[in-house]
Amino acid sequence: MGSGAWIRRYRTAGPEAPRLVCFPHAGGSASFYLPTATALTPDVDVLAVQYPGRQDRMGEQPFTDLRLLADQVTEALAPWRDRPLHLFGHSMGAVVAYEVALRLQELPGPGPASLYVSGRRGPTTRRTETVHLLDDAALIRELKTLAGTDAALLADDDILAMILPALRADYRAIGTYDHRPAPRLACPVTALVGDADPRVTPAEAEAWRQHTDHDFDLHVFEGGHFYLTEHQPAVLALLQERLKT
Repeated sequence: MGSGAWIRRYRTAGPEAPRLVCFPHAGGSASFYLPTATALTPDVDVLAVQYPGRQDRMGEQPFTDLRLLADQVTEALAPWRDRPLHLFGHSMGAVVAYEVALRLQELPGPGPASLYVSGRRGPTTRRTETVHLLDDAALIRELKTLAGTDAALLADDDILAMILPALRADYRAIGTYDHRPAPRLACPVTALVGDADPRVTPAEAEAWRQHTDHDFDLHVFEGGHFYLTEHQPAVLALLQERLKT
């Protein structure tokens, strides 16, 4: 599957604009980052990753192995490596972004320019994750708890039937992910988290520090797992300021 299936570029930026690659959360799609592209372009060239099994890729089998997913995304990003890549991922997307960063660092040419990990604990922190084992009703309750999906969508049986397979596959991919020893990244890492997130504490987000030999900082916002939708202007301002340098 070529790069075009994997990468969405909603707005065109200038040839000198820094390039930001955005990775969706479990059950999420590239369009989650359309507001990011709208707000940051043309100053930033925003790319959003589209995982299989959703939206225009609905007919494709979703991945249940996060490392295989990262392999495919890394391959799809090859045509976009004519300038340094900054990576941003939320929740499951943070781990996919991290695994892609590790792969980019191993390839010839420039490694990742920076990594932004949102709403996810450091890879070496441990929690038992069994969401992928829940039945459909419990999985929907989980979505409502995290407040990441419009309640109207969760009340529509037809839409639920479409999104549940990809959602369950994503939860299996992140729930069965285990961190393997890897070289520390040579790029800056920034962690972002909500102070009331039931899935990650600020202390667990701080654990990302051990995965870089470069600068690290942590930003804590008021809110839950999807704090970034509540504080979108602040998050976008942070990205825009960092990507200028």
